[in-house]
Amino acid sequence: MKDDYQELVDEISALLGVPATLENRDFGLIAFGAHDSEDDTAMDPVRTRSILTRKSTPAVRAWFEGFGITRATEPVRIPAAPDAGVFRGRICLPVRHRGTVLGYVWLLDDSDPGPSASRLAAAMEVTSRIGDLLADEVRAGADLARELRAVLTAEPGWQRDMALGALRAALGPSADGPHVVLCVAPWRGEEPRVRAVPGTAALCTLPYGAVAGGRTASVTTAGPAAGRPNGSSTGATTGRVSGSGNGPVSGSVSGPVSGPGEADTLALLVRLRSPDALAPVLAAVARLREDAGPGAAAGSCAPRRGLAELPAAWREAVSAARASVAQPRFGPVAQWTSIGPYRLLTALPTGPDPVIRPLLDPVHAELAHTAEVFLDHAGQAGRTASALGIHRQTLYYRLSRIEQLTGLELDDGEDRLLLHMALKATRL
Repeated sequence: MKDDYQELVDEISALLGVPATLENRDFGLIAFGAHDSEDDTAMDPVRTRSILTRKSTPAVRAWFEGFGITRATEPVRIPAAPDAGVFRGRICLPVRHRGTVLGYVWLLDDSDPGPSASRLAAAMEVTSRIGDLLADEVRAGADLARELRAVLTAEPGWQRDMALGALRAALGPSADGPHVVLCVAPWRGEEPRVRAVPGTAALCTLPYGAVAGGRTASVTTAGPAAGRPNGSSTGATTGRVSGSGNGPVSGSVSGPVSGPGEADTLALLVRLRSPDALAPVLAAVARLREDAGPGAAAGSCAPRRGLAELPAAWREAVSAARASVAQPRFGPVAQWTSIGPYRLLTALPTGPDPVIRPLLDPVHAELAHTAEVFLDHAGQAGRTASALGIHRQTLYYRLSRIEQLTGLELDDGEDRLLLHMALKATRL
């Protein structure tokens, strides 16, 4: 379908003799015509940025929409505005389907009088064909969103098998190829278009409270909590993603500032050329995470072939997103294959283990931090004291207090394991 858009954009460029660019209604780049001019001033920062980043800034979008392009049914001429980075005048051809604007064709042209009315009319006929393609894509995306949502929310057994069969049939032969599943949460607003991430086969949002049952696990998306070591938080969360356990594979977002319909979890099923061709996908999802706003988390599963393990892949993506909140070092989009022990920690029941509850009292924040640093350094007193900037005797005193509060023995391997896991799990 991408080639179809490109051919239509090239057709408009040939009709009018000027470079053309096609964007969707959210100002995301779809296709652009060749620019043969050797004059550097023939381009401007707005068009260059659109091509290089495949999108425009909110300020640019608002500026152009101020000329009424969202309501226009005929070409709209927009003058140059150097202060806004628009060095060249433009003609905007609105792309509509059954009265709904689905995109825009942009022509770099500030000549006088510009293209003739007959040529612009011919170009508008081409935009109607573009509108038909975009409308088909919107319908197909909506259908696949339903199918994907059904797979991710169905109970194990015949219901899930039927949902997987329907999605496999909708995707056709590509269903057996390599895929990756990704999670972005919390997600507010409308679902992004499938073109937001290259190769997207289907995407959907899973509403707050959409699925009940099974074990759930939360993604804390609040900032560092006051009084907690290293910013770990065990208090109220501003966002929650559910998706662990063997029950329904839920994906919901909740919190004290969110209510039904206000925050969702975004799920994406993306085709890959090969299992190791993840870089473009991760970069695009990182941009989606930025669009989701402060506090959003993102994660990806291990790539797979076929759809049989799609529910398990979704759990991995959710777990990776949770891990990215606990450890920002995992990057803007945490990968399941790279989160190490958090693959196990994210499968633990939610809520702090009783043994560490005393350490979670704000008055014992220093002791909780000491315990975690001690265990991170494999119980080596010298390295721990150096990392904390304290004397060894001070460290030994704190360790004895930790043993008193928790009832654990820090020279016992299993007790150390329990304490270490429990402390790390509080970050989730």
